[in-house]
Amino acid sequence: MESSIIFMGTPEFAVPTLEFIHKRIGIKAVVTVPDKPQGRGLKLKASPVKEKALELKIPVLQPESLKDENFIKELKDLSPDIIVVIAFRILPPQVYNLARIGTFNVHASLLPKYRGAAPINWAIINGDEETGLTSFLIQEKVDTGDILLQQRIKIEENMTAGELHDKLMNIAPQFTLDTCNLLFSGKYFTQKQDNSQVTSAPKIHPDFCKINWQNDARTIRNFIHGLSPYPGAWTLWNEKRLKILKVEYCQCGTGETASFTIGESFFNVQCAKGIISITHLQLEGRNPMPIKDFINGFRGEKYGKFS
Repeated sequence: MESSIIFMGTPEFAVPTLEFIHKRIGIKAVVTVPDKPQGRGLKLKASPVKEKALELKIPVLQPESLKDENFIKELKDLSPDIIVVIAFRILPPQVYNLARIGTFNVHASLLPKYRGAAPINWAIINGDEETGLTSFLIQEKVDTGDILLQQRIKIEENMTAGELHDKLMNIAPQFTLDTCNLLFSGKYFTQKQDNSQVTSAPKIHPDFCKINWQNDARTIRNFIHGLSPYPGAWTLWNEKRLKILKVEYCQCGTGETASFTIGESFFNVQCAKGIISITHLQLEGRNPMPIKDFINGFRGEKYGKFS
């Protein structure tokens, strides 16, 4: 009997897994968000998951509401064995209960750590040395379901959120396939989440992203890398917003906090404790650039202060 898998997802993070699962098992339909207007012309833009699904010739459903009766009927008619969810919306019970075997989510943290919308960012901001993926059976409360599988990975020194995103995105396909095969086998045990170990990973808002140079260099390094490339940690330079995307840090150094020194190939900033050496940044209205390109276009005082 042919298996029936429904895949639900939206961003780039979910795309490699969609393609991998479809080629290994087959996906009966994809559910993603409606097309959204983007750009100056406000032309409708499909999600990365929809674009890949159309390329693979998989039927696509795009409900405005996941509680829409017609949408739920369409799902029911597909008789799903498993519903796979990666980076999608919160599902109501009338959706996740439709799967004959189960509906599971792949979350980019080692639950119960970092429940919420931005687990990758917060793992870097908090200076964690490891993170990973968790697959769990969906229930009504977000990110609280019983755990099926976990896979741990090391967070490398100086890794940005963007780099960690890509690393997790690349291991997610096999991890998701392993979870599907586990459910199909019927020979699995789940583990309840330890509520005493819960931490949250709330969505990050722009106001949070201003750099506090009174912190020590390591804390600032983690903050910058945890917000890189998006939404981007920033400071003010010559009354313009300057996003700092990648840095290195040194515990040495003394001087006035937030003062900086520029040489032919370096841009160092004095923190409350230690020095940050900027390697990549983005000036307001400009594209991201390595520090050498920024310095080559720099005109003005060689010493100054951020605000």
